[in-house]
Amino acid sequence: MSLEQEIIDKLTQTLAPTHLQVINESHNHNVPANSETHFKVIITSDVFEGKRLLARHRLVNEALNEAFSEGLHALSIHTFSLNEWNDEMQVPSSPDCKG
Repeated sequence: MSLEQEIIDKLTQTLAPTHLQVINESHNHNVPANSETHFKVIITSDVFEGKRLLARHRLVNEALNEAFSEGLHALSIHTFSLNEWNDEMQVPSSPDCKG
């Protein structure tokens, strides 16, 4: 199973998202072709309601703890409650890698 699919499965199981995008951005970095090391996660979940940004990020990082030991190197996390997502929150573009 790919690391991307493991991330999707783990976040789905632990946070029951209403919206989930997992984007492999490894190709934007100085890594071998077909790497799975850098990802962007855009996730909407009722679990995030009333939680501060740091608490939301901790939940995502805890869910993906095993993935970090399997080669996940960098994770851009964008978390939204359902109300925030419905207000058409914008997700920033990832910057280009400077390395």
